Amino acid sequence: MGETILYMLKPILDFIPEVRDPTSRVAYKDRILGTAITLFIYLICCQIPLYGVYKTSEADPLYYMRVILASNKGTLMELGISPLITSNMIVEFIANSRMITYDPSVPTDRRLLQSAEKLLSIIVSFGTAFVYVMAGMYGSIESIGVFKAFMIIMQLTVAAIMILYLDEMLQKGYGVGSGISLFIATNICETIMWKALSPVTIKTENGIEFEGALIALLHFLATKRNKVTALYLAFYRQNLTNIHNILATLFIFLVVIYFQGFEVNLKLVNRKTRGATSTYPIKLFYLSNTPIILQTALISNVHIISNLLYRKFKKYSFIRLLGVWKTSPTGGPEKLEGGFAFYLTPPESISEIFYNPAHFFIYLTFISVSCALFSKLWLELSGRSSKDILKQLHDNDMVLAGVDRDQAMIKQLNRYIPIAAVVGGIFIGLLSIVSDLIGTIGSGTGLLLVVNIIYGYFESHKKEKDKYISIRDAVEF
Repeated sequence: MGETILYMLKPILDFIPEVRDPTSRVAYKDRILGTAITLFIYLICCQIPLYGVYKTSEADPLYYMRVILASNKGTLMELGISPLITSNMIVEFIANSRMITYDPSVPTDRRLLQSAEKLLSIIVSFGTAFVYVMAGMYGSIESIGVFKAFMIIMQLTVAAIMILYLDEMLQKGYGVGSGISLFIATNICETIMWKALSPVTIKTENGIEFEGALIALLHFLATKRNKVTALYLAFYRQNLTNIHNILATLFIFLVVIYFQGFEVNLKLVNRKTRGATSTYPIKLFYLSNTPIILQTALISNVHIISNLLYRKFKKYSFIRLLGVWKTSPTGGPEKLEGGFAFYLTPPESISEIFYNPAHFFIYLTFISVSCALFSKLWLELSGRSSKDILKQLHDNDMVLAGVDRDQAMIKQLNRYIPIAAVVGGIFIGLLSIVSDLIGTIGSGTGLLLVVNIIYGYFESHKKEKDKYISIRDAVEF
């Protein structure tokens, strides 16, 4: 039945363009160049404003999540990577739950499923853009007009399609990593660098201050007679990034790097070639960023729905039960102050644990449980479960050392893989909470994402370097 559905949609899916697989292996320096070009296009789109937006003082309900979703308000990158994550999550769930049966070894089946995911991503992009416009995020329809409303929807949809194909281009081997990881890392690193080194001056109760924490430190030391006061202001100033935030960010960065080294290496032997051995590493962060990305996508969708409904139907108690939003008088980001969605936001400081313990413990429970559930779910859907790994080992004529029966190998793999997936997911969730409490730059979730992504790029570069060295040594020999 599932296979029939895919082939029933084949006439439509055949019209979905795709990036061709490279005919030969792309050189690593060319992949670096392709990644740089992709990044350049993304950064340019982050600066191009949407045509037809009516300038209002409306606050931004997704202010704190845009950095994680690689989104930039009021520009072509308004939707960020949200449509990609949503469509990928839905298609992976449907395919791996056997609602749509397909054989990944069959090129036609694989192409149709990829085209179905692209089609769904385009539909999600158009639907999200339509809802944004109709909800008045860019001004009422009366103020912007029907034509400009249509143009905003088309701009957002086309930009999302462009991001979709940039991501596919990288994943097909024309670049390094994936577009999703690249865009998230870029957005978060840009935020961290700006908060640390921004030369913009802001008038505060202490006088004129620099927005960048490191520049503010030098400015305070140069202008304040009392150097102790200067250091205190640099470390603990309010409402702007301070040195304490910089040090907290560096601390979490080092902690995550440290735990990246936690792994178990299972020895493998080749069944056909005597003496040929290898290892299969199982890391603590077995599923990498996926659980926290899925959880972030879930929370962002809840926030979007809550905010849009509250704007239109705030007088209804059910809508207020979902979320109560407070608009900043200065036009800053809107804040949740009550409702279910409020308890899905991180505490703003350690002191909130004491004056609002219910918020902290509900959030702690939600993060732990959701990361564990998403880890367990994604373990089965992503093809990285014990059974999937066993199949991969069989395909490569490899077995675990000292174990030759399938049931014994499954038992051995189950000792590590499910535990690493779930515990790693929970650990990442708890680290994100600690990051938020100690005041890292941006959000704890975003910082964990960027550390894992950068570490993944480092490992990819190391593998390419080792491969180059081994080929060079073989040629010289």
